[in-house]
Amino acid sequence: MSNGLNRRAMLCLGRRWLRGRLPFMAEQRATLVNVKVKWVKDRPLDWAVSRERHLRPALHLVHLISSQPRGRAALRDLAPCRRQLALPHANIGAFLRRFPTVFRESADFGGMDGPWFSLSDDALRLRRMELGALADAEQDLVDRLRRLLMLTADRSLPLHAVDHLRWDMGLPSDYHLSFVPRHPDFFELVRRPGDERIWLKLVSWDPRLAVSELRKSASSADGDCLAFPVSFTRGFGLKKKCMAWLREWQTLPYTSPYADASGLDSRTDVSEKRIVGVFHELLHLTIAKKTGRRNVSNLRKPLGLPFKFTKVFERHPGIFYLSQKLAIQTVVLREAYGGSDLLIKHPLQEIREKYLALLMASQQERTKGDLKKEIEVAGHTGCEL
Repeated sequence: MSNGLNRRAMLCLGRRWLRGRLPFMAEQRATLVNVKVKWVKDRPLDWAVSRERHLRPALHLVHLISSQPRGRAALRDLAPCRRQLALPHANIGAFLRRFPTVFRESADFGGMDGPWFSLSDDALRLRRMELGALADAEQDLVDRLRRLLMLTADRSLPLHAVDHLRWDMGLPSDYHLSFVPRHPDFFELVRRPGDERIWLKLVSWDPRLAVSELRKSASSADGDCLAFPVSFTRGFGLKKKCMAWLREWQTLPYTSPYADASGLDSRTDVSEKRIVGVFHELLHLTIAKKTGRRNVSNLRKPLGLPFKFTKVFERHPGIFYLSQKLAIQTVVLREAYGGSDLLIKHPLQEIREKYLALLMASQQERTKGDLKKEIEVAGHTGCEL
């Protein structure tokens, strides 16, 4: 056993002794608020976020077109989805034409005016692979959804809150109409008195699922004082005071995100560590180990968190990275990445990366086409490139 592990184990035992004899002193310290850590850009993780700029709207269109009776859709029929795609109406056609390796255009279909769009052969092949992967992963996705509900105080969430996390968790767009009804032993859709929203409720608790990823990866020697994996952006350095605080913070007791934490004082370091643990677990429930900050901002009450709880993303840059790309803030779980690549890839994420490669192939073809035109123009004018 290393000296660091011995020291951590001794500190943990000392804290347990204090909690037994001086509980107020052990639990009521609040030093974290005084620690300020500077944000530093991480280019590989920024690229992991920004390269998916067109992936979600493209897959939405792939799913929409493939669901049509003959596998094609008129441009005018795709216009109503412009709000979901975050694209102006006039740009939907331009978006489809931008990726000819995915979308195929035809002027008319069966005597009806176009333009019409269908999927390329490669896109159709990927769509079949995606449907197969979804079928194979259904139990895994069901368990992820169950674990999400198990993180909440009353084992339920408004459907719109789940919708915000749907893409990141790999859930199909019709999850509430498809596999939720297929698993009545796990889920039910309910309305609460005086609330017009539809809620997704967990029917039964499963202790087998109530084990956090951090606990699974820990050794028995760690006891209750589990430390989070920490790494920093290359060239990033913490001040000695911050590093000393972080080392001590890591030795604090770890509260499972699935445990009742209503007795914890939100002003303490122990409570802060529990909040970090909740989001560490939540990010593990996503297939790419990242999500938009705004996707979790409305989970304060369901998760039993204090105000300004998302500040933990900024105070713990060694655990989370906040990317500013794509005009939003995306929270990335550092430990899940090696450079810009996921260390372990979910089958659905592997399919998404194949789609991404197909989208990028269109961009490469367009770049080659532009270069060819420049060469032709240069040849006609006698200019040198």
